[in-house]
Amino acid sequence: MMQCLILEDEQAAQELLKGYLEKTPFLNCVGIYESGLNVPNEQLKQTDILFLDIQLPELNGLSFLKTLTNPPLVIVTTAYPNYAIEAFEEAVMDYLVKPFSYERFYKSLARAQMLLSKEKKEKKNQIFLYADKTLYKTFIEDIIFLKAEVDYVNVVSAEREVLVLDSLKSWSEKLKPFNFLRIHRSHIINLDKIEKVSGNQVFIQSHELPIGRTYKNEFLDALKEIGHFQ
Repeated sequence: MMQCLILEDEQAAQELLKGYLEKTPFLNCVGIYESGLNVPNEQLKQTDILFLDIQLPELNGLSFLKTLTNPPLVIVTTAYPNYAIEAFEEAVMDYLVKPFSYERFYKSLARAQMLLSKEKKEKKNQIFLYADKTLYKTFIEDIIFLKAEVDYVNVVSAEREVLVLDSLKSWSEKLKPFNFLRIHRSHIINLDKIEKVSGNQVFIQSHELPIGRTYKNEFLDALKEIGHFQ
């Protein structure tokens, strides 16, 4: 369910949008306002899509948009086509000129749904590693392996190594859904990064990692399951 907010001062335009929203099962309206000055910040934070008119009392719609530091996806709904260039310079997702059909409205929402789905997937696949009073944004798919270092875990990616205060057991649980496997009491590897396996060694890029005796059968079974080993 996508949460939307309507910023529109014309009653007829409000009714049109409400009617279109009622036809669209994956949309929920969190509020309708006639001026950007009346929109609560907390409600805006919960909004996925903002339907924004340009000609508004007190504050122009695009001027209001410029005040937002982290705006939702914005679909402009206006009777004035001449603001389109300025609107797209503000990174609006779409520009609907009144009167617009439900078909055109739905087409815009389908695109919004795709963008939000991609955004959520990207957020799910990234983490922030805290070390040396710094947060490092890291995509899980970029992690090559993790190595236990006493009370720390060294998270190794192609870009950097980050030593975080944690246990390898904790990381084993975190990374279960992402095709990572513990192959040694000191190592977890990204199975998608394997280049070759020779004896009791796994080769990943320039790294040669040991396979522990108690982990070897599970490791070989995992390779068979994902098609790396026949």
